[in-house]
Amino acid sequence: MKNVLKLLLSALITLNIVIPVFAYPDVDSTHWAAKQIEELTEKGVIVGYPDGTFQPDENVSRAEFASMAIKALGQEHTTVAQPVTFTDIDTSFWAYDAIQKALYFDLISCPPQGEPFRPEDTVTRAESISVAVNALTTEQISDLKAREVLSKKFADTNEVPQWFLIPAGKAEILNMLVTIPSEDKARIEADRPATRAEVTAILYNMMEQAKLNPNAKLAEAMRKKTGEGYVVENAFVQGSVGTIPAGAIVPIKLTKYVSSQSSQSGEMYIASAPQNYITKDKYILVSAGSNLKGQLLDVRSGKWFVRNGVLVLDNALLTTNNDQTVGFQGVTEITKQRNWFMKIVRATLKGEKLNVTPDEVIYMKVLKPIKVDLTNGWVIE
Repeated sequence: MKNVLKLLLSALITLNIVIPVFAYPDVDSTHWAAKQIEELTEKGVIVGYPDGTFQPDENVSRAEFASMAIKALGQEHTTVAQPVTFTDIDTSFWAYDAIQKALYFDLISCPPQGEPFRPEDTVTRAESISVAVNALTTEQISDLKAREVLSKKFADTNEVPQWFLIPAGKAEILNMLVTIPSEDKARIEADRPATRAEVTAILYNMMEQAKLNPNAKLAEAMRKKTGEGYVVENAFVQGSVGTIPAGAIVPIKLTKYVSSQSSQSGEMYIASAPQNYITKDKYILVSAGSNLKGQLLDVRSGKWFVRNGVLVLDNALLTTNNDQTVGFQGVTEITKQRNWFMKIVRATLKGEKLNVTPDEVIYMKVLKPIKVDLTNGWVIE
């Protein structure tokens, strides 16, 4: 009986390994875009409906697509200095920032000032595929070449709008011209509203290609930022993510005077990073000037023949130069460097007083790892 149970358990484990668990009840492993839907859901690029479904055949608005595209490229935290004005959206519109970023990164062409954006219109297949191609650095092709490439596979090549002909040709060359699998000869259907499944597959292709050949603005934004600074020991990099490990020591600089003799436990403090925290390869983990906040965890005054002073700082928050505030747990125990004589004095007579003056650099031990996107300084929570 025990052997039978073991076999059943083994079979269940095998099934769990072989059959992936999909996030949506209306998208199973046989769906043509299952892989892309699953991966982009995990990355937070796409989300389902409140009832838990994905509804792969529904359409996507132009505003929704702009937001998805920026998330797919990891540029949701980029700042746009000179936004474009539209007649039908303003700064209060939920996707305003994403639309401005899509314009800045040349994903969509910039219309004349004052033109409408039409955020609620459904995005067409041509529009969504063009955005994916615009995210890339590609070889130039002629209309003739594009038509030649497309006509080999698609029955409706002659129906492709002139403005979309070259983007469609480039997409096909890069194997990015997404079409729903069919037994019949494939069709581009440029003007048809794109479905959620198609949009997901298009964005997935864009993400993969942008890792290799992003356009000029994206290449700059996706470049890991480097600089001089304080090298964090044992900090490591995986792809574009850098990690400050637990146990790392980093410098901080307080903005006010604290003392074992006059400060109180629980008192709040503000500090800053006096220089960039960097990896050994000079990738910037935390930029100079980022703020740190916490409280005095343990304060005890130094008293002769009783005890040496105690001054311990408990850090809780980090506010980066992106104005992002995140948890950053660390502890700083203030001590003094002593020669052999003072060690004997403090061991026998006690009474040592501890203080930190404004702008004096002290060192904090990081208690929990912190991960940072090295391309933009955004802390990954």
